[in-house]
Amino acid sequence: MAIIDSGVSGDFIDLAQVTFYDFVNGGVPTQKFDNYGHGTHVSGLMASTGLTSFGAYQGVAPAAGVVMLRVLDANGNGYTSDVINAINFAVANKAALKIGVINLSLGHPIYEPAATDPLVQAVERAVANGIVVVVAAGNFGGDPATHVPAYAGITSPGNAPDAITVGAVETQQTATRSDDVVAWYSSRGPTWYDGYQKPDVVAPGSHLLSNIPLNSSIYTTYPGGVVSNQGSVPSFRMSGTSMAAPVVSGLVASMLEASQAHGGTLTPNAVKAILQYTAIPMAGADVLTQGAGMVNGGGALALAAAINPLAPTGAWWLGTAVTPSTTIAGASLAWGQRIVWGDRIVWGDQIYTNDPAWALRIVWGDRIVWGDRIIWGTSTVWDGNQAVWGARIIWGNSLLTIGADRIVWGDLSGLGIAPTSITWGNLERANGDLLPR
Repeated sequence: MAIIDSGVSGDFIDLAQVTFYDFVNGGVPTQKFDNYGHGTHVSGLMASTGLTSFGAYQGVAPAAGVVMLRVLDANGNGYTSDVINAINFAVANKAALKIGVINLSLGHPIYEPAATDPLVQAVERAVANGIVVVVAAGNFGGDPATHVPAYAGITSPGNAPDAITVGAVETQQTATRSDDVVAWYSSRGPTWYDGYQKPDVVAPGSHLLSNIPLNSSIYTTYPGGVVSNQGSVPSFRMSGTSMAAPVVSGLVASMLEASQAHGGTLTPNAVKAILQYTAIPMAGADVLTQGAGMVNGGGALALAAAINPLAPTGAWWLGTAVTPSTTIAGASLAWGQRIVWGDRIVWGDQIYTNDPAWALRIVWGDRIVWGDRIIWGTSTVWDGNQAVWGARIIWGNSLLTIGADRIVWGDLSGLGIAPTSITWGNLERANGDLLPR
């Protein structure tokens, strides 16, 4: 896994394997360090072995190797060009460094359409080359004082069509899903300029504990985040979509490993479809807030392990049967079984076949045209020049209204909620927690 962030501490011993390159200073390999602290915390959420906490705080994929590409300085600031260079480096060295996932827990304002945004296009190239790119949605989902929801706060490169853009969930620190809510700060869609549907999924992102360097800027500036010793090194609590993204990245790494038992590997589009199909929809949250729902690690791993990526295009590719539900905290929860593809919600069992939509170099949301037909799995619906895949998400000229399967979005220009300033890695105080941008 490649993590593009502020570095990782040389004293942080909870990672099985770390390779370090410093793009703040030209992309050179160097000794591990993290004088900001954000990258170490993110790395721990993804891949901590739990050694220094005596097993209390283990990452989602504790056996995964980490390639840290440092782009943020001691204040959490950095240049877009360094991030682009790091992404391009990951693509060029994908095989040598065994990179299957890139985590981007950072972002900046959307200044232009995705088609001309250099950062978005770097992400798109990475996905086209078979790397799953997971991006934090941003922390502009509501008013900091009142927590009233706000829309169109997704940051770049969270507006990349092929990225897996992740919002944050407040789990109330319980195992049950019944009390979970989307965090007030989690950025909602649609994306600025293009009106893309984002985020794709949401994941736990509030009050998450991980390691942090004791001499880092975050640790020394915000002592309230320190949690009493659970081991040999204090843990640190942070909240934000920056924390939700590595939860998903660690899950994706485990999914890719599970799929390799068949001799192949899942494409980024297939990974996103599996995450969405197995997600658990959250009551009271619209698609622009939660995407397809909250990620379901058990379901996603089960479906990924059942799929044979080497099956021919159009063929059924489940090697074993799956039950579309997962038991969590004693409750059997049905999978959402929906895929948000562009401006459409796709229902049905398309994920059970090796559909052309899951192939490499198919842009998420584009229509897949074969001859004069648009094909999804074994079914085709064609109405003149209009493809009908399921419920539509329409950005119209009226205010936001929510129906059973339909979302209508009004004129973005009149909302006055365009993000105007985001600093890479900037921190905002909220409810005693840190919200890393």
